Amino acid sequence: MEANSLWEKWVEQAVSKLESLKLLRSLRPLYLSSVRQEVANVGISNEEEYELFDAVQPCDRSSIEVSISESTYRKWLLEVPSSGDEIVLREGLADDKFGTCQQQFKRLILFSGNDYLGLSSHPAVRKAAAKAVQEYGMGPRGSALICGYTYHHRLLESSLASLKKKEDCLLCPTGFSANMAFMVALGNIATLLAAGNKPSKDEKIAIFSDELNHASIIDGIRLAERQRSVEFFVYKHCDMSHLNALLSSCKMKKKVVVTDSLFSMDGDFAPMVELVELRKKHSFLLVIDDAHGTFVCGKSGGGVAEEFDCERDVDICIGTLSKAAGCQGGFIACSKKWKQLIQSRGRSFIFSTAAPVPLAAAAHAAVIVAKREMWRRRALWDRVQDFRALTGIPISSPIISLIVGSEEKALKASRQLLKSSFHVTAIRPPTVPPNSCRLRIALSAAHTTDDVKKLTAALSSYINFRDIGSNYSLNIYSKL
Repeated sequence: MEANSLWEKWVEQAVSKLESLKLLRSLRPLYLSSVRQEVANVGISNEEEYELFDAVQPCDRSSIEVSISESTYRKWLLEVPSSGDEIVLREGLADDKFGTCQQQFKRLILFSGNDYLGLSSHPAVRKAAAKAVQEYGMGPRGSALICGYTYHHRLLESSLASLKKKEDCLLCPTGFSANMAFMVALGNIATLLAAGNKPSKDEKIAIFSDELNHASIIDGIRLAERQRSVEFFVYKHCDMSHLNALLSSCKMKKKVVVTDSLFSMDGDFAPMVELVELRKKHSFLLVIDDAHGTFVCGKSGGGVAEEFDCERDVDICIGTLSKAAGCQGGFIACSKKWKQLIQSRGRSFIFSTAAPVPLAAAAHAAVIVAKREMWRRRALWDRVQDFRALTGIPISSPIISLIVGSEEKALKASRQLLKSSFHVTAIRPPTVPPNSCRLRIALSAAHTTDDVKKLTAALSSYINFRDIGSNYSLNIYSKL
């Protein structure tokens, strides 16, 4: 029996057990009343109403242009610790109550964000949020299982399920909570199907995780471990030989492999083709966290699985709306049975307030825009090519990891870029191991070739592109 069939069988049995125990929970979408009587009968925005473009607009620049006060700028250059307690007024009189004052501001170009398509400032996204807040208020009034699940949330779930070519989708407050909810629900399968009070070793679930997976995956697995329902195996980063050896030596029936699709600190892709081959051999459940691949990769923005033509082989796709969608939230694209299980046993979903209605409306608009404005993906990948051509560094994605070594070197490089009006933060321990501190540069469709030229010119004064380029694929990878 194929991996997908085996797992669907186990999930169906687990859902049936929950139903028999009266623990199966339901989501029932609410239609909200408008707070404005004159538009009481206005429904959800029609997709045809969204304003679309065929090239970069002036408003896109606001997704990568920011300002900082002179005092913040000086403190940053001197590495003075800050808790963000400065409140600065751009204009008007100082307000002594809040310690605010008028200051000069320094404009910066962001090369450190994850808004890969520049959608956070898109008119359609902004208008969808504004329309929803004007008509329905903020919401959501409670958790999704109580009263926080609305038609706006359901519409967003349906659009994401369609994007990922999955039967259904569960919306979560954040990408972190989505991974946590899935891993905890996964562990519950072993508990629900155990013959006794606790699952035996053979009844437990074996989870195989890439060593550089995101913290939310790791923390979710650790929480599932506390339930004593899973066993955790870590394989070397993108090392399919090591993974194959671990899978071959594991006698447990229920196996799961989970990996980031596009790694956030190193910018490399999971070996999807090889993972699919191993899935056929070992019949495991394949789970990917497509946080940085969704809307960035694939012709329609379906993500890394679409890019590598293996959407049918990915069983569960977890993602976020806080990166290329330019909004906030997380999701789990899966089958209906998996959704029932997660919404009934995923604690970080169950006990979290649902996403605000305007956020759900904005994210739905972002999904539509990202699918239709395909030129944004082309522009993003053109910037990848620009950086590669200007530096000779063989980058493979919009995430560029320039390892400089010590923490002092990384901080100095970040400050030098700040002086050149670029916002690029230094990545230091514990996010990465000692002596592998780096500059993490993220490209956007809103950047121009000229932006990239100016950035690389600033970088070239203290970074040797030739040395980094020759060792790029051999870099010491970051760990959490």
